[in-house]
Amino acid sequence: MDSLGQVAAFAAQTATSDIPPEVTERTALILADCIGAIVGGAAEPDVAALASRQTGSGPALLIGTFETRPAGTAALLNGTAGTTLEMDEGNQFCKGHPGMHTVPAALAAAAANGQVSAADLLAAIAIGYDVGARVGIATQLRTAMHPHGTWGAICAATAVARLQGAQTEQMRHAISLSASLGLSTSRRTMLEGGTVRNVFAGVSGQMGVLAGDMIASGYTGDHDGVAQVFGHVVSDSFDEAAFAEGLGTRWEVSRNYFKMHSCCRYNHAALDALASLRAGPERLDHRAVESVLVETYSLAVELDDPVPKNVLAGKFSVPFAMASALVNDSTGVDSFTMPNVTNPEILALAQRVKVVEDPALTALLPNKRPARITLTLKSGEVLQATTETNRGDWSDPYPPDEIREKYLSLTTRLWREDAAIGIWDKIMALGTAETLDDLFTDMAQAPR
Repeated sequence: MDSLGQVAAFAAQTATSDIPPEVTERTALILADCIGAIVGGAAEPDVAALASRQTGSGPALLIGTFETRPAGTAALLNGTAGTTLEMDEGNQFCKGHPGMHTVPAALAAAAANGQVSAADLLAAIAIGYDVGARVGIATQLRTAMHPHGTWGAICAATAVARLQGAQTEQMRHAISLSASLGLSTSRRTMLEGGTVRNVFAGVSGQMGVLAGDMIASGYTGDHDGVAQVFGHVVSDSFDEAAFAEGLGTRWEVSRNYFKMHSCCRYNHAALDALASLRAGPERLDHRAVESVLVETYSLAVELDDPVPKNVLAGKFSVPFAMASALVNDSTGVDSFTMPNVTNPEILALAQRVKVVEDPALTALLPNKRPARITLTLKSGEVLQATTETNRGDWSDPYPPDEIREKYLSLTTRLWREDAAIGIWDKIMALGTAETLDDLFTDMAQAPR
């Protein structure tokens, strides 16, 4: 059997009861984290404005609001909301965010179906996440492409097809045809603050719902659309062995990372190193800093603009992120706002942050995400810190209580705190819940 056949059989035939308990638990944590990011992002004015223009009644909730939409529209808008704050989880091995490409489509499809069990939803998310992430691992996208909205359509389509009960041949077509439903994304969007980038994951969710409708209607893909698209169109090579390696034994949800810094993951190594300096008994006064040198890996060096044009560009700027962290003593959502992007004090300090590549640190990818920072103070004192892994990844995980606190900080932007706490508890218990009814009802009634 070819690699796509193996993956399709795994996605269609793996029984929900055969998924290891620890994978189910991890998937529930990812689901909660994604919902937190969606609600937090839904509070942003541009997300709300876009939602007001995407009209139509339907069964799927715009999470964070009282409103519903058709399943595809809800997947689009929830995925967009969940991307906007740069607080959604990710996977360093596929260099992307499988959760936000999977969860909105799976939730929308489950709402449209009405008969999906809680355990089957978690299984669909775990498997959709796994299949799409494996495509990301097996390919090297063209360097000019942003990874969002590319293989993410496969995450969504796999989860939706699974929820619709697709058999192996249908699953193969779902995976294959969704490979052709990805976007031709520009990497420059993230560096220049082109906020079209925030809809890429949402479009993947919408395409996943469409793919489910197509499969149910008898549409087909090419025989091996994954290898064709990701080996010849958006990349020049596709590692079929890596695509199918360890199916059912190595689950990508178990190798994910969670974020506390509200910015691109490539900033996190430097921010984690800075946090270790800020953790001392005396607060590090930003006014005492003369210059900052950040030595890091190649992908992070690209984020070197000290004068970002808007919030999104600020989230993809190491100099701004470091300067804002020093001035605000925070790296959360409130540290990445337009008042901070235009703050003269932050911008002046960002101009004194230099970002350079250390090839020895680049060589540690993908297992590690390293950085070394050197702060030279106006007194002449030099402070240094180094990190090889980012807090929150599979080798240095955040405790669930910290992820819960982040979830509450995001969801309470729109939800009542008591409702947010109750929804967290219901998500954590989904592995033993019979239906999704209580969860969906509580989310629909949670807004203040």
